[in-house]
Amino acid sequence: MSKRPLIRRPVAAVSAVLLVVIALVAGCSAGDDGKSGSGAAGSVAEVTTTPGDADEDVNPVAPVTVTVANGTIDQVALTNAAGKQVQGELSQDRRTFRITEPLGYDATYTWSGTAVGADGKPVPIDGSFRTLTPKNTVPATVNIGDGQEIGIAAPIILQFKSPVKNKAEVEKALTVTTDPPTEGAWAWFPDDNGGSRLHWRPKQYWTPGTSVHVAAKLYGLDLGGGNYGYSDLTSDFRVGRSQVVVANAPSHRMQVVRDGQTIFDFAVSYGEGNEARNVTRSGVHVVTEKYEDFLMSNPPYYTNVRERWAVRISNNGEFIHANPESLSAQGSANVTNGCINLSPSDAQAYFPTALYGDPVEVTGTSIALSAADGDLYDWTIDWETWQTMSALKGSPASVVSATPVTPGPPR
Repeated sequence: MSKRPLIRRPVAAVSAVLLVVIALVAGCSAGDDGKSGSGAAGSVAEVTTTPGDADEDVNPVAPVTVTVANGTIDQVALTNAAGKQVQGELSQDRRTFRITEPLGYDATYTWSGTAVGADGKPVPIDGSFRTLTPKNTVPATVNIGDGQEIGIAAPIILQFKSPVKNKAEVEKALTVTTDPPTEGAWAWFPDDNGGSRLHWRPKQYWTPGTSVHVAAKLYGLDLGGGNYGYSDLTSDFRVGRSQVVVANAPSHRMQVVRDGQTIFDFAVSYGEGNEARNVTRSGVHVVTEKYEDFLMSNPPYYTNVRERWAVRISNNGEFIHANPESLSAQGSANVTNGCINLSPSDAQAYFPTALYGDPVEVTGTSIALSAADGDLYDWTIDWETWQTMSALKGSPASVVSATPVTPGPPR
């Protein structure tokens, strides 16, 4: 019997069909988005909070965020112990939330909310943390208020109620923004009131018309010794006209020069004598206060004597003021107890023109203005020495930056 030849074609055809089926099945193994590889489809949302859960001693101005991987934020809130919600903002892709205001010291904050993963399932946003507890919070003040107009010699003064140890960190937290740009620098001064004092002075007198913005980001700042800043400070003010009092003691006269023009030339009497305290100091004084009426004392010479049109130029008791008792000496002799005496009419004419920060340049006396005469002797210090009084020695003296945003009150 003859053998039939084997027919293998149908088997090959079946194999081809199986290969197609297998290929189709393999084609369905990609993610739902049709992309191959390890996609995020079906993944559980991963929530990260910063600071971490149960963290302590968190700085109240440190970044505070929630971030979500493999999902988005559905709802979220950070609240304090009283249930007050902290302000914040959600990113456009709903993957990040950050707070936009400072927190309080010594306070506990709690997260609540929900994230939704790529798997469509909710994941809780929870946890809590606690901010640091300062030994003390230290208030500070700035000497020039918002909207104030100042004279061309006015320094900016920050006065801290307690000593500052981390002086360099404080300076880094300060900006002085000026228009036009003005070269200047910070300098630390001795403080006899139990605190710390910091002055910013331009290298030369301010340019008239300069706009100034001061920002001190002190809240949350470690001042050293367990002390932290109490609050941020800002001030926006303007430099007025140029007015300089030129006071040469041997001449027995005083000129008031405004924008380069002499507007007054008064006969005056300066302080001389055999006691140092009665000598008007030579150097650049600065107008700080003025009073229509002021009680002056200089024991044993006089006590609580009412003087008119008094403009303070130093904390050692020096004023420019009216004194009818020295009228006969004005213009010819120096007989006062340290002040610059004018006639009542001349003093009244000068009084309304004086601004905080006007320079009073006294020359020709036997004693120079110094630190012993009070807290405003800034212009007796040469620029090179002034720069060494900064805690950031070697840094650029010029301080000009964009105006910072001051956050609202802590919650």
